[in-house]
Formats: sequence, structure tokens, C-alpha cells
Amino acid sequence: MKLAFMGSPDFAVPALDALVEAGHDVAAVYAQPPRPAGRGKKDRPTAVHARADALGLEVRTPKSLRDPEAQAAFAGLDLDVAVVAAYGLILPQPILDAPKHGCLNIHPSALPRWRGAAPIQRAVMAGDTETQICIMQMEAGLDTGPVLMREDAVIRPDETAADLQNRLAVDGARLLIKALAQLDSLTPIPQAEDGVTYAAKIDKAEARIDWTLPASQVRAHIHGLSPFPGAWCEVQGERLKIHTVAVESATGDPGTTLDDAGLIACGTDALRLIRVQRAGKPAMALEAVLNGFPLPAGETLA
Repeated sequence: MKLAFMGSPDFAVPALDALVEAGHDVAAVYAQPPRPAGRGKKDRPTAVHARADALGLEVRTPKSLRDPEAQAAFAGLDLDVAVVAAYGLILPQPILDAPKHGCLNIHPSALPRWRGAAPIQRAVMAGDTETQICIMQMEAGLDTGPVLMREDAVIRPDETAADLQNRLAVDGARLLIKALAQLDSLTPIPQAEDGVTYAAKIDKAEARIDWTLPASQVRAHIHGLSPFPGAWCEVQGERLKIHTVAVESATGDPGTTLDDAGLIACGTDALRLIRVQRAGKPAMALEAVLNGFPLPAGETLA
């Protein structure tokens, strides 16, 4: 098929690779414009932009798709279909209508659960034990379109949002190729009207850890925010980000260390710290951090 690919972050890269490997004609790749990043604040292209450049594909980075010129340029591609994966721009109706088969979206949630900007993080934060990857026919509403294909995925207790994202990116790429191969014979199935939830964009203000909650809930909160923005607490006057933990059976005052190896009491049960990050340093295994930053029993994390 002749198609356009529209995506920006790492999550979308496996789908772009899969389209090229499957022999589809990728007429253009649309990505968010480069933005200042790093210490030098130099413009850095998105992951999809960089991958498209490496593949020798045309890259377009409009700031908006609402102006007539951008819409005419898109329509001029004369596409069979457009594939969208975490693109980050709203597609107005003229864009949705331009390809012969419309626009397909790779959405990593069990639609209609977790429509919106952060479905993977919200599913982990909520303690969901399963999710899905969906190939959806896009329409004007926010992730409201009918689903062409869906596939179940388990969310493991030890899995962070980053872990799940990497797995679903690969699963989504595979399911996309399968859907395109059967596109003429697939029946779009409308989403259920019940069970709608919205995955709002993550706010950094949500990141502080509440140790009074049950350990399983605190673990879900921590893993859902790992690696970004990173759930955090304060200890010894320093902000400590916590990236991975494990639930253990123990009791104590919430937020108190129960030994000198990173066991923290919660409202019920406790969490064993596994991977943490001190301010201005990379994330590291707890054992490496404790060498220069001991957390003796009786320490308070707030």
C-alpha cells in the first residue's frame, strides 16, 4: 500500500520499521518538529524523525495540520491509508478523509478503557493486570473510532511503564502489518459505550509517593511513572526517585525503613527498593546507591 506514517516517540519506531520491512510504500513520514533538548538545548529530532532519516524517507514536521496548505500537501500524496502511532497532533477531518482507507491508529489500551494521552502509564498506575493493543479506525473524537483488530496483553507485577511500552510497541507493529494485509475484509467494530476511561497526560505533581497507601498501590504508582517523570520522595533532605520495587510482607510506620537494605513500610505490607535515582545522577541498583547513601533502619521517607 501507499501510505503515510505519523508518529513521534520511541513507541512508534517499531511500526515504521515493520511497514518498511513488509514492503509498503511509505510516501512520507510525519513527526513532531525537533525541539531543544540536552544540556546544549540544541534542536533534537524525535525518535521517528531520526529513524525515518536513517531509512531515507521523506520527513515532514508541520506544527499543525489545520492550515489549508498542510492539508493540501497531505492530500497530494494520494494515499491508500495513513498509519498513526503516538503522533501528538490532532488530525482534522480533511486529514482523516484524505486517504482512501482513512487513518489507522495503533492504540495501546483495551479501548474504550484508557482513551487519551497516557494509556500505558495510566494502566500501570491503576494496577490493571491486563491491557490490549488495538488497531483503530480514526475519527474526529478522542480515540472513539471503531476497532479493526485487538490483541490481549498481560501486565506483569514487576513491569514498569517503560517495560510495557517496549513490549506493546513490538506487538502493535506486528498487529498493524496483519491488519493491513486483511484491510479489505476487516469489519470495524464500534467501541462499547460502557467502561470509558480517560488517560490524562501525566502531571509531575502526581509523582510524590504516598507511603500510607497499600504496598501494591504504591508499587503501581511507582512503576507507572518509571522512568518519566519518576515517582519520588524526600529522605535526608534529598529528593530520591524510585523506579522499581517489589512487595514484601512486613509491617511498620508508613514511610519508615525496616532494615538497612531498602525495605520501606507502607499502609499495608512493605516495598523493597530495587532501582533508585539520586538528584543529578542516573538510575542505579539500590546496592550501588547505598554505598554512598546509606538508609539505615528507622529512616523516614516522606
